[in-house]
Amino acid sequence: MQREQRIAEKLLQCKAVKLQPDNPFTWASGWKSPIYCDNRKTLSYPNVRDFVKSELSNMVFTEFPEAEVIAGVATAGIPHGALVADLLKMPFVYVRSKPKAHGMGNQIEGHLEEGKKVLVIEDLISTGKSSMEAIVALREAGAQIEGLCSVFSYGFDISKTLFEKENIPVQSLSNYNALLDVALEQKVIEPKDMEVLQTWRENPSTWGK
Repeated sequence: MQREQRIAEKLLQCKAVKLQPDNPFTWASGWKSPIYCDNRKTLSYPNVRDFVKSELSNMVFTEFPEAEVIAGVATAGIPHGALVADLLKMPFVYVRSKPKAHGMGNQIEGHLEEGKKVLVIEDLISTGKSSMEAIVALREAGAQIEGLCSVFSYGFDISKTLFEKENIPVQSLSNYNALLDVALEQKVIEPKDMEVLQTWRENPSTWGK
């Protein structure tokens, strides 16, 4: 079993991912979706948490060896980023969605020296908007962005186009296709559900309307 499938198995095991093709979820964006992913659930299960931490750290170490600082994207990317930075003994910062309204007004929390090579950690990549906002803030602070790592990615064309345009290398531990393969094998979903789930990924913003 490949890493993508092993991670997908863990996400399903701790119910970080839920699949409901017959009873869709509504995302904050208003999109209807047959899937809901909350990787924060992995933090409550030590064995899953350790596995994700180890695999994410291996990915950073092998794919982005030049990285000098780990940056977590608030809020869900913070714990995963901190765990990776701790294991790899690297400096850690995190990026708020917007500057703080009081105190120093920081958007980037922690100490970040100008010119440092930064690897960004996300828990989940959907449209890529929150990741890109964090990357812009880091660049404005003088950081060199080495790339972006996530626990899971939906693989939407909109995010692929965004990161390619900005020349951001992206790696994810698992993805939507791997998840569907494992879910089908474990009978979490049935063969008849596959068409619905694949159609949704092609046009998520209009699906179900």
